[in-house]
Amino acid sequence: MKPFTFDTAHSIVFGAGVSERIGELALQRLGGAVSGDARARILVVTDQGVIAAHLLDPALRSLRAAGLTAEVFDGVVADPPEAVVQAAIAQAQAMRATAVIGFGGGSPMDTAKLVALLARTGAALGDIYGVGRAVGPRLPLMLVPTTAGTGSEVTPVAVVTTSAREKQGVVSPLLLPDVALLDPELTYGLPHHVTAATGVDAMVHAIEAHESLSPNNNPLSRLLAREALRLLGDGVRSAVREGTHPEARSQMMLGAMLAGQAFANSPVAAVHALAYPVGAHFHVAHGLSNALVLPHVLRFNCGTDGGAYAEVAPALFPFLAGTPASRRGLALADALAHLTAEIGLPTRLREVARAASRDVLPELARDAMKQTRLLVNNPRPVSEADALAIYEAAW
Repeated sequence: MKPFTFDTAHSIVFGAGVSERIGELALQRLGGAVSGDARARILVVTDQGVIAAHLLDPALRSLRAAGLTAEVFDGVVADPPEAVVQAAIAQAQAMRATAVIGFGGGSPMDTAKLVALLARTGAALGDIYGVGRAVGPRLPLMLVPTTAGTGSEVTPVAVVTTSAREKQGVVSPLLLPDVALLDPELTYGLPHHVTAATGVDAMVHAIEAHESLSPNNNPLSRLLAREALRLLGDGVRSAVREGTHPEARSQMMLGAMLAGQAFANSPVAAVHALAYPVGAHFHVAHGLSNALVLPHVLRFNCGTDGGAYAEVAPALFPFLAGTPASRRGLALADALAHLTAEIGLPTRLREVARAASRDVLPELARDAMKQTRLLVNNPRPVSEADALAIYEAAW
């Protein structure tokens, strides 16, 4: 067995309604920086959607009932630009924050990670882009997801938008939180299309982590990926049909976290590499971008050997256990395409391309080639011509 490293959040707290006990849990699990006295000051990083849905209200009451001073930064937007991150850091420094809570989807959680680090060290954001360039220490950090897809609550990654079509990532174990707090009740009010897109996003994390060519692909990641797919396959259909289905929402929340743990240690590959340009050009959510290219990348990866993905296919779709291993990968691609349509997501690039024509596809292919950090993990090498063929199949 080859050596590997597996990092994750220090503590994971899961349960329906647990976010209403966040004050108590902060006192217990964030150490001396959160002591319940006047010196304890928490910056809660979130967005306007969370505020409008009143998801944060019980948590703020809990924090204040525990004697903790809490301020809210609610300026996070999807795919946060550097200016938003800098504004959150400035607020944390101005209030002399002693801890940070990220409360929301992937964007608020990613922003909170960077705030916890840079508000403490004073380093420049531009100096830490890349892998392993961040230097600590950071402020104590708790992450609370309100969607079930990104897995950001257990990943050492934060992504920032640096230009109209460019993103940069910070990758460091320092970004892993002290506490990941998972409350499935926070997802009850999600619109159907968000539930569907985030569910597929989590599936992609698990599938790519399981098959990744990363040198750190490891037995723990593969085990977690298969369990994530089992939970997500059962949960996403029910959650889309009935948004307040307790078991389905729990399955999705836990499945997304397990997938996050898997890909945090065995990184994703070509699905993500080809999805990023789709999101940048057509301004669609990351989960939907993944869904649009997913079946086509899987078919490409199968090549002439349809037996790829033989282990993960029945984890997600148990009926595929009866499919011969030599055809299981292609059957998985077909089943995922059917699932995407069943849960109400667009299935063709042209459906989200707005006024763009297929003439944009060569540009997408060129942009995908910039994702070398991801492409190197793909089970099959992807050339620019290959990427273009995949986009054409998805169009």
